[in-house]
Amino acid sequence: MRTVTKTVELDAPPEEIWRVLSDTAAHSHWNPFITELHGTLEVGNRIDVRIAPPGGRPMSFHPTVTDLEPGRKLGWLGRSVIPGLFDGAHSFTLEPLPDGRTRLVQSETFRGVLVRFSGSLVQKTGAGFAAMNEALRRQISERNPV
Repeated sequence: MRTVTKTVELDAPPEEIWRVLSDTAAHSHWNPFITELHGTLEVGNRIDVRIAPPGGRPMSFHPTVTDLEPGRKLGWLGRSVIPGLFDGAHSFTLEPLPDGRTRLVQSETFRGVLVRFSGSLVQKTGAGFAAMNEALRRQISERNPV
């Protein structure tokens, strides 16, 4: 098992961050890592995701939404063709801060027999999370100019 986590503090309340994250059609306009996100965000639904890891090849997959708490958490589980070979549980957790800002924790836990051979993918995923978090910061500041 391997976990990648990146955290960012954003100058907006969780509800505003949620509006941006849950607007699946808009990801292609601002998100350099999750370049496509299609489908209805509802527990049990399969969605279509395309990622472009920095320095890696873009890839598409069809995870199942596992967690959905509007304004608080979104999670999905992606599996290889054979469950247990290479699975990834992705989550976005929004934590309200006392000053009206939000801490976003983006995390993915990889499990399966092929995980031990995925070192560069895990590193590229971490870089993709960091790029997405910074793009989200810019997106929020454009929506809420100071």
